[in-house]
Amino acid sequence: MINRSYIFSIFMAAALTDVVQAQAARDYISIVGSSTVFPFASTVAEQFGKSQPKFKTPKVESTGTGGGIKLFCGGVGVQFPDIADASRRMKPGEFQDCLSKGVKDVSEIKIGYDGIVIANSKSAPHYKLTRRDIYMALAKQVPSRTDPSVLENNPNVTWDQVNSSLPKVKIEVMGPPPTSGTRDAFVELVMESGCQTYPWLKSLKEVNERRFKQACDAIREDGAYIEAGENDNLIVQKLQANKNSLGIFGYSFLEENLNVLQGSSVEGVSPDFDDITTARYPVSRSLYFYVKKAHVGVIPGIKEYIAEFMSPKALGEDGYLAAKGLIPLHAGELNGVRKDAADLKSLKL
Repeated sequence: MINRSYIFSIFMAAALTDVVQAQAARDYISIVGSSTVFPFASTVAEQFGKSQPKFKTPKVESTGTGGGIKLFCGGVGVQFPDIADASRRMKPGEFQDCLSKGVKDVSEIKIGYDGIVIANSKSAPHYKLTRRDIYMALAKQVPSRTDPSVLENNPNVTWDQVNSSLPKVKIEVMGPPPTSGTRDAFVELVMESGCQTYPWLKSLKEVNERRFKQACDAIREDGAYIEAGENDNLIVQKLQANKNSLGIFGYSFLEENLNVLQGSSVEGVSPDFDDITTARYPVSRSLYFYVKKAHVGVIPGIKEYIAEFMSPKALGEDGYLAAKGLIPLHAGELNGVRKDAADLKSLKL
C-alpha cells in the first residue's frame, strides 16, 4: 500500500526546495510605485549601494502609485516587488487585494510631505488660481452657465472663460494618468474641493457619493487635459517647449526646475516649502512606502534599506532628501515613524 503521508512529505520538500531556489534567484531589493516618490527612493538606493557594499543597489521603477501597489499586491515571491512607493495611502480595496493574493502582512512607512503644483514656464503669465477655477477648466462636465443646477459638457476653451481675471490662453494642462497617486490626490484635493463650491454638488456628496464622484472626479477627454504618463521630467521639458501649457506634478520637480518654471498660486498661496509643511498651501499630501514583511530576511538588505531611509542623514531636517525637495516630517512625528519602521509595524485598514 502506498504511504500517502510519505508521498505528501516528499512533495512538500520538493516544493520548499523550489521556493528556496527561487528566493535565491534575486539578491537585490525590487521597488516600484509613485513617480513622485521615485527620486527620493532612487537617491536612498544610491546611498545605500555606496554605504552597504555587501548588498546590491536596489532596483527602483516608476510605475505610478496604483500600478506599483497592484504589482506589490500580486503575491509573495521573488517575481513580486518587495517595496511599493506611494504618493497617497493604500486604499482599503487595495489592501484587501493584497490579502486575497497572500500578501497578509504589510508595513506602512510615512516619509514626509509633498505639494501638488500647477506650474508653467517662467516666460509665460503667472496664474493665480482657485480650486473652482481648476475644476471649471478640467472637469468633464460643469454646472451650466444658464442653469448652474444642471451639468453640461465643459464648454470652456480658454482660461478667461473660466475666470475673467485669467489670461485669454487656450486651456492645455499636462498631468498624470489614472494609475498615478498624484492624479488621485489631485482629484480629491482640487477637483472635489472646487466642485463643492457649488452648494447643490456639495449636498450631493451627503446623499449620493457615487453620483457626486461621477460629477466631480471625471476629467475632460477633449484634449484640454493631456495624460503625460508617469515621467514628470517629461512634463517639465514640454512646459519649456510650450509656453501656453500648464503641468501638474509634485513640488520636488518644481523645486529642481525653479530656474525655468513657476508654480501657480492656489487660493492665494504659492507652493513653497514652509506653506506645504504647515498645510497652508491647500494642495498638500503625505508620501509613503509599503514593505512586504514576508520578503524581509529572504531578500537581502530590506531592513538595512529602511534604516538608511529613516536615518537622520536622509530624513532629517537637513538630510539629503530635503535637499531633493522632500518636505520632512515634524520631529515628534518622525520619532514615532522611525520606531514603527524599525519594528515593521503591521498595517491595519
